[in-house]
Amino acid sequence: MIIYIHGFGSSGFSGKVVQFREYFKEVGEDFIAPSLSYIPELAIQTLEELIESYNGNVKLIGSSLGGYYSIYLAQKYNLQAVLINPSIYPYKTLQRVIGDAPSYYDESSFQWLPLHVEILKKYETEVKEPSNFMLLTQKGDESLDYNEGVKKLAGSKMFIEDGGDHGFVGIERHFSNVSDFFML
Repeated sequence: MIIYIHGFGSSGFSGKVVQFREYFKEVGEDFIAPSLSYIPELAIQTLEELIESYNGNVKLIGSSLGGYYSIYLAQKYNLQAVLINPSIYPYKTLQRVIGDAPSYYDESSFQWLPLHVEILKKYETEVKEPSNFMLLTQKGDESLDYNEGVKKLAGSKMFIEDGGDHGFVGIERHFSNVSDFFML
């Protein structure tokens, strides 16, 4: 089972998710992308319950904040994870959206509180098994510094591209790399 973990304010229906869902359906691999709570503890609880319900027979794909969650969960459950422009320090970068934060699914908003930023700190972890991770990052990411991911994931398999953006332009070019990494 592959679990896709979306980023801040996103959902299980983002453009990347749709592309991954179609790809994994074509190759016959089970794939889910739950729409998670914006409250970090609730999102992590949901993900932990999913992982445990599949007896840990799971691989993760995490984008942005989902990458941060994926690092934590991969370390906790000894899982493989592909990280797409991961947020390495979301408790710093998400300080700037305290207040009304956007939901990209339906253009509504939700209250992002200083408490939520503090909760994120609980899930910071060191990468102990770099071979469990693959990093896909683009230098043109307008939201995050790609160097933070490169440094945090030293020793991991990496694809670092010039240009691009936070959404990762051309993600479909890496579907076979993801499959190869997961040995599907």
